[in-house]
Amino acid sequence: MITRLSELFLRTLREDPADAEVPSHRLLVRAGYVRRAAPGVYTWLPLGLRTLRKIETIVREEMDAMGAQELLFPALLPREPYEATNRWTEYGDDLFRLKDRKGADMLLGPTHEEMFTTAVKNMFSSYKDFPVTLYQIQTKYRDEARPRAGILRGREFVMKDSYSFDMTDEGLDESYAKHRAAYQRIFDRVGIRYEICKATSGAMGGSASEEFLAYSDNGEDTFVVSTAGGFAANVEAVITPAPDPLPIEGRPEAEVRDTPGAATIEALVEWANEQGVLVDAHAATAADTLKCMVIKVDDPREEDGPRLAAVLIPGDRELDVKRLEASLEPATFELAGEEDFASHDFLVKGYVGPRSFNAHELPVYADPRVVEGTAWIAGADEPERHVVGLIAGRDFTVDRFVEAAEIREGDPAPHGNGTLTRARGIELGHIFQLGRKYTEAMDVQILDEGGKRAVPTMGSYGIGVSRMMAVVAEQRHDDKGLIWPVEIAPYQVHVAVANKDAAALEAGERIVTEFSNAGLEVLFDDRPKVSPGVKFKDAELLGMPFIVILGRSFADGIVELRIRGGETLEVPAGEVVAKVRELVNS
Repeated sequence: MITRLSELFLRTLREDPADAEVPSHRLLVRAGYVRRAAPGVYTWLPLGLRTLRKIETIVREEMDAMGAQELLFPALLPREPYEATNRWTEYGDDLFRLKDRKGADMLLGPTHEEMFTTAVKNMFSSYKDFPVTLYQIQTKYRDEARPRAGILRGREFVMKDSYSFDMTDEGLDESYAKHRAAYQRIFDRVGIRYEICKATSGAMGGSASEEFLAYSDNGEDTFVVSTAGGFAANVEAVITPAPDPLPIEGRPEAEVRDTPGAATIEALVEWANEQGVLVDAHAATAADTLKCMVIKVDDPREEDGPRLAAVLIPGDRELDVKRLEASLEPATFELAGEEDFASHDFLVKGYVGPRSFNAHELPVYADPRVVEGTAWIAGADEPERHVVGLIAGRDFTVDRFVEAAEIREGDPAPHGNGTLTRARGIELGHIFQLGRKYTEAMDVQILDEGGKRAVPTMGSYGIGVSRMMAVVAEQRHDDKGLIWPVEIAPYQVHVAVANKDAAALEAGERIVTEFSNAGLEVLFDDRPKVSPGVKFKDAELLGMPFIVILGRSFADGIVELRIRGGETLEVPAGEVVAKVRELVNS
């Protein structure tokens, strides 16, 4: 197959788009793969669509190979199924809602659990029909408040979502394992560097949950990997090892001390060291102090609305908002503001402690390190005063342990398996064992082997197909442009004629025909009035794996073969087709 640049619907740009924040956004727009239509909405131009379709093909091949069956739901959906699961309301402002001409409520599908579940309910009634796995590759819509980074985080995107339906939990385990293996094959074929990370289930519910995160400095997710291998997790899913409880009997009584100007952890530690304050017989450090942050928690399961709560973490750690969000789900929270402090006289900014929350019967959430018997320096709920030797379980009580403190480089990995290193990543896929959350909500009743009604169990498995293309661009580029792997490049070889004489153009026509006859996809820069320099820059920007240049050496029967992102070879013109085919196959 030959595509001529002189005929291709393409305009490359020399300048970065004004709104581009990350390399993939900048390069995909400059190279003419996508073009912005509206905030968070992009047009797929011919080159971009070819790569997108190749990624879809890989996904489809691996899903079909594992026994999944493809279908396609509409993007425009009725309200009723989403009312049944309460997600018409729970999705909030991210849901695109609209009315048809008769006033009926509709939505643009952000995800299709309800539709898959309804389809199985309407078509299957016996255990003999199970297990079944269904999938689609579909455009999804979410009204992101701040769409950013081009197709990495848009309001319209292409996604593969699949769902397994099994009659037993053991069957769900098998379906989950099949998807996990299929995802590994997909991402390996596309050429992405990634980790499989333990994750929280979040609003999706269910038990087992893993994210496939691609390494990227521009990623929105933080994950950790053990230096000894065998463990990777999203930071929200890391469980802090709790120390053993300590005895309380015989411990010195807590003492309230004046701490002028010690409204920060640093100032408090400095005061303690100047005063010779000891905590469990050692000099006080930030890790011996207790940060007591005031939050307002809104739990949809409770009717009394948002209420104040305290979050306790060791003073040497920062609050990780995402970890706390995951711990409190489905409740949401926000940090208390000035008016909250003003309206509650027991809140003294800079000197808040847990005892006032116990006294007012307000929840106290704590890091797992704050176990019974541990001693702390904490706020005394009075201006410029702290409590020294405050003992957990004696002087204050914890209502619930939560993961709220940051995970740091060098923290011990679970089970003593090395230490943790931190990395940034972009979510490529997420797999869940949903269980019966949706089948129960949609009242799916199936006759089991004994003739009794039973509810099937579900797995949910998503892949960001359009996002995958942006991730490859993030991981595989240089200062000149994109560097596509062979399997998803729009074309495998890019041929450019740098000489303007008729013999070179004629030879270029002959070489691209030979490439095509050899089964290779060829992009031919046959533009007659474009300078060699522009052709070279465009070839590097567009990023095909192999670039063949017919330049000055062609008079001696030699062509230049550039391996994009690698070495440059001089190859006899008569051997270049065989050489490229060998490289493509390898």
